[in-house]
Amino acid sequence: MTGNDPLANALSAIDNAEGVGHLTQDVQPASNEIGSVLEVFYDRGYIDGFQRQDNGKAGRFEVELKGAINACGPVKPRYAAGADEFEKWEKRYLPARDYGTLVVTTSHGIMSHYEAREQGIGGQVIAYVY
Repeated sequence: MTGNDPLANALSAIDNAEGVGHLTQDVQPASNEIGSVLEVFYDRGYIDGFQRQDNGKAGRFEVELKGAINACGPVKPRYAAGADEFEKWEKRYLPARDYGTLVVTTSHGIMSHYEAREQGIGGQVIAYVY
């Protein structure tokens, strides 16, 4: 059975693997969006690393987990948020202030809400992790 949302499937696989204590997780299919979200996870210290592997089809990511993720998931529907509105979405999706990260897609690429707030740009909230 195929999924309709590859990002949601990838985040669910990572969340489930973290929950049972796996050290690695394969995420497929690989896409630029999933790669950018994993880059945010890596930059914020939630994963040890990831590597894209070409399997002749859509590709896959091998994600090295470190046990730092309590929960992660997609935000649906994808809400638009201005640079001064991230606190509203933090209250909704994160358990405490300054604990966790919202992943935001902006006109400057996919980044954490901390970077977007610092640059003064808004975008769409697509995922969360804490």
